[in-house]
Amino acid sequence: MPTIITLLTDFGTADGYVGEVKGVLATAAPDASIVDITHDIPAHDVDAGRHTVSRYWRRFPPGTVHLAVVDPDVGTDRSAIAVASDGQFLVAPDNGLLSHALLQPGAQVVRLAVSPGASPTFHARDVFAPAAARLACGATVASLGTIGHDPVVLLTPEPELDVTGAAVGQVIAIDRFGNAITNLMAQRATRVHVAGRTLKIVRTYGHLDPGEAGALIGSNGYVEVVVGQGSAARQLGLTKGAAVRLS
Repeated sequence: MPTIITLLTDFGTADGYVGEVKGVLATAAPDASIVDITHDIPAHDVDAGRHTVSRYWRRFPPGTVHLAVVDPDVGTDRSAIAVASDGQFLVAPDNGLLSHALLQPGAQVVRLAVSPGASPTFHARDVFAPAAARLACGATVASLGTIGHDPVVLLTPEPELDVTGAAVGQVIAIDRFGNAITNLMAQRATRVHVAGRTLKIVRTYGHLDPGEAGALIGSNGYVEVVVGQGSAARQLGLTKGAAVRLS
């Protein structure tokens, strides 16, 4: 069965950068299947990339190679890493993008060497893609670099309890539909308080009338503030970090 290489970037598709990376992958690992996850991560938004990677990396067959590049510090002294975790392989800049995989028990990480000929502005093409291709062709993570590197790990903020014992969290991401994803688990809660509004928790998007604001438990288990056939971010003025309370 051919190896799968997934690809996530903040490059967009207007400039051909994704094509250059794919050219390297196709040349060095011609039997691999390349799956585009997204190239629309907001520019330089490592945290948005981190949340996205955490959703999909374990959904693929064992042995899949995940190449993820959101790299505002490309060419500086930030490290490049390869990771083996839970039967998957991941390659990325060492800036927290792979935090979810790094936190799994038994995760192995190595620091990749950067060749003298690598462009300091395009490590996706000249450092990460060659490493991902080698993994797709059967190389071990240990063979790609230096073991013992202490990687950067970013953590999602934990909810807190207010004086009434209610859970208070925050918006951690806004998706393309304008749904505001929080760091809260609903448990027995039936109401969400946000932006001066009290919203009911419903089972799914279609249980809200068009333009009606509400909340639900998203597919990743977290509370989302949503609007029926609309954008909660726009309608309620929500941005990342906005406070959300359960009752």
